[in-house]
Order: sequence, then C-alpha cells, then structure tokens
Amino acid sequence: MTASRRGTVSVFFPIMPVRPDTIEGFAGLVRDTSLSRLWMGQSLSYDTYHLYAYLAGRGLRVPTGTAVTVMGLRHPYEAAVQARSVALLTGQPMTVGFGPGSPEMVASLRGSGYESPLTASREYLSMVRSLVRGEAVRESGKYHFLEGALPPLPSGHPEVTVAAGVLRAGMARVVGEVADAAITWLTPLTHIQDVLLPALREGAENGGQDVPRVVSMVHFAVARPGRDPRRTILAANRDHLSTRHYTAMLRSAGLAADPADPEAGAGELLSSGTFLTGSPAEIAEGIAAYHRAGVDEVVLSPGGVLLREGPEEALRDLRDVVAELEGTG
Repeated sequence: MTASRRGTVSVFFPIMPVRPDTIEGFAGLVRDTSLSRLWMGQSLSYDTYHLYAYLAGRGLRVPTGTAVTVMGLRHPYEAAVQARSVALLTGQPMTVGFGPGSPEMVASLRGSGYESPLTASREYLSMVRSLVRGEAVRESGKYHFLEGALPPLPSGHPEVTVAAGVLRAGMARVVGEVADAAITWLTPLTHIQDVLLPALREGAENGGQDVPRVVSMVHFAVARPGRDPRRTILAANRDHLSTRHYTAMLRSAGLAADPADPEAGAGELLSSGTFLTGSPAEIAEGIAAYHRAGVDEVVLSPGGVLLREGPEEALRDLRDVVAELEGTG
C-alpha cells in the first residue's frame, strides 16, 4: 500500500496469542488489501515462527516480519533456519528482526548480561544475514561462534532480509553496517530524522552498503465515542513507558517521559503525535508524515484497542484506516 510516493503500510499483531486462530483476521487483511506485510513480535505462548507456519497451513501466505525476537533465545544458525523456513512455507519474503533483549533477560539466559550489546548485535546480525544469503560463515566473536552454512536452495526462493530494533544512534550505526532494515518502536519523528537516519547513513558508509530501510511501528486508535486515548496507549505500552532505556530515548527527543510516571509519558506520546489518533483521514495524514520524514514502511499497531476492546475492534480500526489510504473510505 502506498500512503505517499515513497512508503508502504503494514500491520503489527501486538500480543502473544492464547489461540492461534486469533491472528487469522489480521493475516487475511494483509492478503485481501494492499497492506504490505504482517508483523509479530516475540511470542512465548506459540512461537512466532510457528504461528507463521500455522498461517501458511491455513492458506494465509503473506509477507511476514518479526519485530523483534530476542537474540539470546536462538543461536544465529537456528535463527536463520527458522526465518528461511517461514519464507519457504509462505512463498513470500520475510524480514527477520532481532534485539538483544533487556539486561535482565539476557542475564537469565546467559548468566550475565552483554558487556557490549552493540558488539553482540553486530556479531549476531552479520552471521544470520550471511547464512540467509547462502554464504558460509567462519566467525569467532566475543559472544557468538559459528562455522557453517545453510544447505543451498533453488534460485528464485523468497528473500529473507535481516533487521534489528533501534532506539539510539549506536545501534543505528550497527544496523547501517551489517543489516537490511532498522525497526523503531513508537518513536517520535524528530528522533528518527535527527538521530537515527544520520547514524544509519554513517553506518552504511562504513559498511560499504546501501542505507537500510526504516520500518516504524506506529501505534494508533481511531477516535470513537467513549475511548480514552491515554488508556489505550497505556494498555499496550505501560511496560515501555516504565523502562529507563525507552524513556531515555523519548527524553532525548524532547518528550518529558519518566519511568516512574507512565501516565504522564502516555500524555506525551499523544500530544507529540507519536501515537496516532483521530479520524481515519487524520491517521492517514500522520502515516504520510512518517513517510515524508524518511520512513520506508509504517507498521500500524492497534495494540491498545485489541487489549482493551478485543480483536474485532482492532480489525475495525485497521479496516477504516486502510479504506482511507486506499481511497475507498
């Protein structure tokens, strides 16, 4: 779907489902409209990759993405196998996104956190990217070791591209050097324009490659009677607004975010336009602003609506915005 001359629009399924069929309506929306891709995050109920395989088995074969899965849960080789398997099962391209995870989660998996999350990410991303490109890997890094390659596939198989979640300039430079896409989460446009894009370009120059595309997870809710947008924001993002690393990013972008006061942080996301709300036409204009700022793919997340009101209301919001973007609303 083209909401402006340069960008596409996709959808993010924002929860770890208890029943796999919950996601079918979202996959069907991608199949039946010009939405570009279905994204999911880390799921610890049904594994994210297995959910995509389930959808393929149900005949819902759409382009997919992960935003993001935790590096420490899989060796780079296994991660590459899983990502390529999804692309083969769906017959569609996949963007596999990773993140180092919180220091607490890393310590619970490894016994201690990464001394340098950037180094760990650089090693991991480069290994997975080489593998899905059909290249042999011989690397002995500080955190990851690999000697091997994936079995070759026939030409014409669906492409797998590699991405990582990005909050700050340091990770943006790493992505610029060794990955295909940077993924932002509920990030103000000023931070994307002034901090992340310049760092991506710098990393790409250092890595001798094209600038990775920018994929932005954008939370939204259509304004409807009885809805409180702050409550909607908090339903899906209270944890983010309570963490030091996420609120530090918001403060650097000029928002008065404090991990001790997520309610005030929700108000900042709303007043800054980082959380999109209003009529479908107003949300469409907000999407276009992301594209004008240099974002290649806007991924709409109806997370707060889904958690507060259920999947049908979340799909209703998505359909209304899609209809506006397609000129049929």
